[in-house]
Amino acid sequence: MPVLNTKEDIVNLVIGATTLGTGGGGDPNEGLRLLQGVLDMGKSIRIVDTNEVSDTGLLAVPYYVGTVAPNATLKKPSRIKDPIYTAYSEYKRFLNNDISGFVATEMGGGNTAVAIYIASILDKPVFDGDMIGRAAPELLQSTANIVGIPLYPAIVVSETGNVVIIKEYSDLDDYETIARYISVLAGKHAVVIDTPMTRQQAERAVVKGTLSLALRLGKTIRETVRSGGDVALAVAKTLDGWVIFRGIVDRYDWRNEGGFLIGDLIVRGTGKWSGMVFRSWIKNEHIIAFVNDKPIVMPPDLIIAVDHEGPVTNDKVSAGNEISIVAAKAPSIWRSEKGLALFGPRHFGFNYDYVTVEKLVRTYEVVEHG
Repeated sequence: MPVLNTKEDIVNLVIGATTLGTGGGGDPNEGLRLLQGVLDMGKSIRIVDTNEVSDTGLLAVPYYVGTVAPNATLKKPSRIKDPIYTAYSEYKRFLNNDISGFVATEMGGGNTAVAIYIASILDKPVFDGDMIGRAAPELLQSTANIVGIPLYPAIVVSETGNVVIIKEYSDLDDYETIARYISVLAGKHAVVIDTPMTRQQAERAVVKGTLSLALRLGKTIRETVRSGGDVALAVAKTLDGWVIFRGIVDRYDWRNEGGFLIGDLIVRGTGKWSGMVFRSWIKNEHIIAFVNDKPIVMPPDLIIAVDHEGPVTNDKVSAGNEISIVAAKAPSIWRSEKGLALFGPRHFGFNYDYVTVEKLVRTYEVVEHG
């Protein structure tokens, strides 16, 4: 399994994870800062398979929760220098048990790095996988909730000084509200560690191979940029996906609502897409997409915006940007009945039965297959 010990390694990983983050998944600059800090300590990043951890070890999932809005800042002075390490220390104390390894909650430039950071500074492994296979806006969108692993007990720590243990929650909606409200109080984000699980449970829940995929994808994107190639086609080919649109951002309307970035992205088509309009509805991440008001990608399938330099996150989009849209299939676990209940179109208030992206693109003539 890969060992990361160079700047090039971590840049590739963060670019690839940002691409899989579907517009969200945290700030890639924060992810690079965290991973550079690991290298600056003289440590390497060790990525392992789930079968490389003992049967008696306890695993956990660390991540940021909060808005990705461009103007998000702390409301109060910072009181905790390293909220990720503080969350680990307090969580370990509450569990009366150490954590033997970590799993990323999702793919994204910021959140994937959180798990790698805490694992590496503690000389513990991080799994080659995550709990979604992409990024998603809500805490309940975790494969743990599909296979029946509770997310509690959990800890939420804000940089501003709040340290909250959630021993148990009444339901997932309450858990989402409690954890996200702590990030709202902070003004930006908070650190969560949750989903304590055994190796056997992780084997059932983890979407495997996503960190290796991110490394490969990031390397491909950087090589394509250096050669002057087509980034969108390179991403589509790596993910066995499709370039479904190219154009100029006409309008991007967003608001910070309850700790989420909610918005609509409108893109006017160029080239073979001239005269066509793409629209994506965003809840931190791209969730559902339409071309000329006809659905073209439904959740949980992936919608990825890229420009000539790589992935474009939803806090960086602005009118006038020239972008391409790549679509790819979600991991199969999310296409199950339980997965769609948590991450399908109806969960987000859209009155559609889920149709796979591979079926939708067959009805759409203007597509470039990777």
